Amino acid sequence: MRWYTALPAAAVASGAAATAYAGLYERTRWTLRRFDVPVLAPGSAPLRILQISDLHMTAHQRSKQEWVAGLADLEPDVVINTGDNLAGFDAVPGTLEALDPLMDRPGAFVLASNDYYAPRPKNPLKYFWPDHKRVHGTELPWRDLRDGMLARGWLDLTNAAGELTVGGRRIAFAGVDDSHLKRDRYDLVAGPADATADVRIGLAHSPEPRVLDRFAADGYDLLLCGHTHGGQLRVPFYGALVTNCGIDRDRVRWLHRWAEPTAEHPSGTWLHISAGLGTSPYAPLRFACPPEATLLTLTPRDA
Repeated sequence: MRWYTALPAAAVASGAAATAYAGLYERTRWTLRRFDVPVLAPGSAPLRILQISDLHMTAHQRSKQEWVAGLADLEPDVVINTGDNLAGFDAVPGTLEALDPLMDRPGAFVLASNDYYAPRPKNPLKYFWPDHKRVHGTELPWRDLRDGMLARGWLDLTNAAGELTVGGRRIAFAGVDDSHLKRDRYDLVAGPADATADVRIGLAHSPEPRVLDRFAADGYDLLLCGHTHGGQLRVPFYGALVTNCGIDRDRVRWLHRWAEPTAEHPSGTWLHISAGLGTSPYAPLRFACPPEATLLTLTPRDA
């Protein structure tokens, strides 16, 4: 056989192997990321925040549910959930069961598109045109999910502000609804962040720059987002092909500086985008981007 006749067969075999790896192995390679974020006043003790995002849970994903429940062993000071928890009508009980040990800790959340609406099959090429017309799936039982978290004392920061006191330290929060659905209403939480709090944290499921800029201008130290799945399918040495929102590809996941420090805001603003723990049931693949949760250790900034 000549080499050029064998090439298509080799390409097909490589593609099949990559798809099998992405769908059968990496999609369930649960990973914990750790980052230090220097946003506390000099001399402060560290504060540990566990961020969960984009679970896209279905009822029978026991491996994911057990892994998420096991994160309680980290004993975080605060747990933050940045939305897209559901991927099916029967997923609320399994999702709340997975979160149950974590809800023994102080926490807060925002809701997002795949809490409100069931996923639908779509042409993946549409992700390259972010302004395409969106068609919602059937409404999910998102109120049951919300009420389950509220019943355990977590703050609902969906277009709302709130506060937690943890170990004698005050954390000021504000959050918005899903910008991907144009449900964010930043004006409801607008205004200077509480300068007397020990740290100020903003939540937004989708990291849209127009919203992140407003958080930064109001003096928030750390912004926590999800939505992007880190690109979900990443090309080695290139990165994410798409971000599915207005964020640039270089900041599609993990910790980055969003706004530089100033005299009035000596921490500046840090941005963390979780690559998330799930996928749509209609695109159950991850490549070079394993599912993950993140433990963020807030540390003192330089004097």
